[in-house]
Amino acid sequence: MLLIGNGCVITRDPVRPIIMNGCVVAKETRIVEIGDTDELRLNFPPASFVDAKGGIIMPGMINAHMHFYSSFARGMDLKAAAPHQFNEILDRLWWRLDRSLAHEEVYCSAAVALIECIKNGTTTIFDHHASPGCVMGSLFQVSAAAEKMGIRSCLCYEVSDRDGEVVAQQGIDENCGYIRHCANNPMHKAMFGLHASFTLNDALLRRCVEAGSALGSGFHIHTAEASPDAQDCLNKHGKRVVERLRDFGILGKNTIAAHCVHVDEREIDILNSSRAYVVHNPESNMGNAVGCAPILEMMEKGVRVGLGTDGYTCDMLESLKVANLIHKHQRQDAGVAWLQPHEMLFSQNADFASTYFGETLGRLVPGALADVIVVDYDPPTPLNAGNINGHVLFGLSGRAVATTVVNGRILMLDRQILVADEHEVMSRARELAQALWQRF
Repeated sequence: MLLIGNGCVITRDPVRPIIMNGCVVAKETRIVEIGDTDELRLNFPPASFVDAKGGIIMPGMINAHMHFYSSFARGMDLKAAAPHQFNEILDRLWWRLDRSLAHEEVYCSAAVALIECIKNGTTTIFDHHASPGCVMGSLFQVSAAAEKMGIRSCLCYEVSDRDGEVVAQQGIDENCGYIRHCANNPMHKAMFGLHASFTLNDALLRRCVEAGSALGSGFHIHTAEASPDAQDCLNKHGKRVVERLRDFGILGKNTIAAHCVHVDEREIDILNSSRAYVVHNPESNMGNAVGCAPILEMMEKGVRVGLGTDGYTCDMLESLKVANLIHKHQRQDAGVAWLQPHEMLFSQNADFASTYFGETLGRLVPGALADVIVVDYDPPTPLNAGNINGHVLFGLSGRAVATTVVNGRILMLDRQILVADEHEVMSRARELAQALWQRF
């Protein structure tokens, strides 16, 4: 038994949203009880106790769109003209980086990102991987890192036609092999990965849909992220991106449509009717200068919208803050986007992950999987059920996470990583990154 108590418990359960001096009791992988710290310590005297020291106890966070391999881009000198447009960013940075990856670098870049996720309180991650130079076995390398670090993951390989037929087929095979591998794994799931409409010709897209559908998999695809993707679809296919994905049978309740920046009203209606899961990545969209996704309009129409980072950061609370700001800036209205970012991160992400993993995630309730974090926060003003979101938005940050528990296992305690030698991982990462940069 594990007790995590002596803090303010934010449950994300509307029936009982907050418990002052609260405690979460976990038995093996599940939460079995939540209540008063003193009372539960008396009821479970032999249990191990994690002291929140008056901080916040809350559910582990979920990242619905991530790229682990982006770890090795940090600080890299492109030694070329700075990219200004989205296609230039792909050509000069990301597509050169992913082609340079070998298996050890795939593993190590994932390990680096996973450690940062643990340190920032992210406990479940939907990752979208690419390594055209070493496709086969790459998802198993990422999965091995996730297994080592104790993080719940859902992985896919992004198939595209940009590296030729052989690599495209390898991507299909890698997705299929990993989907089968994860069939009965409670901690690790899989999706069928697709890059984007503009890098998937009709014949290849058809093969992907046939392979993924035969396995009952959802799809994970970048959708109308930038205007060139939208324009390419109109030029080549005479339809918009979401329309093309619908026509191929890609959209559905288990599919992630990441970004959806350049979608019109009709496409929003299609996303809603298909129940596809849109993932907003505000920091990445701003950094790549691709625009602001019409997320508020989508949510008004009932589209399911969650929150991701697109590899830009491992800190979901940072993404929450930017999601709050970008729409105010875009609309020039300080009154918008107060509730929606919280709904994306704490409600929609939890609902989607719970559906995909078949267990309750993102909520501290009896029966839910024991994914719990402790955040070092001493509120300077009263904290109550009515102002939780204000404190989370303006008071919390990922780096204030002190303890991270996944599936009842303590991965980090009082800022100390317990599942790996952090210094050793980072040291090896620097060696690999230096060699990769030279090849790059």
